[in-house]
Amino acid sequence: MFPREYRGVAFVVGLFLVVQLGSLALVPEFTESGYQAVENPDNPTNSILYILAILVMTGLMLAAFRYDLDQGIRLLIVGVSAWLSWYVFSAVVSPAAAAIPAIAVGVGLLVYPEWYVIDTAGVLMGAGAAGLFGISFGLLPALILLAFLAVYDAISVYGTEHMLSLAEGVMDLNIPVVLVIPLSLSYSLLDAEEAGDGDDEADDGETGSDEVDDGGPSSDDEPGSDDADGDDIADPTDIEDRDAFFIGLGDAVIPAVLVASAATFSPAASLAVPLIGINLPALLAMVGSLAGLVVLMSWVIKGRPHAGLPLLNGGAIGGYLIGSVAAGVPLIEAIGLAAYL
Repeated sequence: MFPREYRGVAFVVGLFLVVQLGSLALVPEFTESGYQAVENPDNPTNSILYILAILVMTGLMLAAFRYDLDQGIRLLIVGVSAWLSWYVFSAVVSPAAAAIPAIAVGVGLLVYPEWYVIDTAGVLMGAGAAGLFGISFGLLPALILLAFLAVYDAISVYGTEHMLSLAEGVMDLNIPVVLVIPLSLSYSLLDAEEAGDGDDEADDGETGSDEVDDGGPSSDDEPGSDDADGDDIADPTDIEDRDAFFIGLGDAVIPAVLVASAATFSPAASLAVPLIGINLPALLAMVGSLAGLVVLMSWVIKGRPHAGLPLLNGGAIGGYLIGSVAAGVPLIEAIGLAAYL
């Protein structure tokens, strides 16, 4: 029997793989339905606008947590989850029928946000978002997006540390910005929170929470764990004390954007894979991102949070470029610069 933390890592890899394969399966349906969000997906300014939106949203969320508007953020994310779930379900049933399971996702998150409800919503949300962005970002915009977010993630976790503040606020909201990876079948996120709340009351409300990310740090402790002694929340925790891993949904979505973009826009020949449209650059982008994930989780199980996107995006970009060369696509074309030369 493998140690439970290794089973947890396998579960993380499985969730990321489902998000990536799900996005690839959705790409043809999204394209046919005209869900492309921009008129010219090859325009690199698309990435700049999205990056600015991320910065603005990060600032708004930090302000919301500072001024006790947490529930507003929770309702917003639950609404986005239901909306993206509708896109996913509408790929297999009529738009009207898709509204029923999409609403059920939102209600489930509000009424009973247990870990498997959060993870299910997160996978639906992640596959839908990656598919939508994948058909809306051409190769150059996708590469710019991944490169910038990798650098930004590293700076915001290891430098300014504002991602840690954002993660601390997000942790207690039970929303699918975070994927919860239990290390045992008996684990309950809701029970862990209740136990944490009891500890908080005993310590006059002084609590600490662990870092997660939506493209930020990945960590491995229970929400609501006591930190009343003033220990740094980035301090390592003993491996035997862990009940769950936590990893941001953004870590799954952002590399999958390049996977979906490569499958949509790369001139490489398609591979004969049932149910999904994929080519060698997209396949190796998947392999590279999953290799980065395994390295990331090998660090996380040692007890410290880490920025995920440098490894994940770096692996995806490297795998994509190797796959492009192997498929006979010139690097200039693979990067998306051929039209400018």
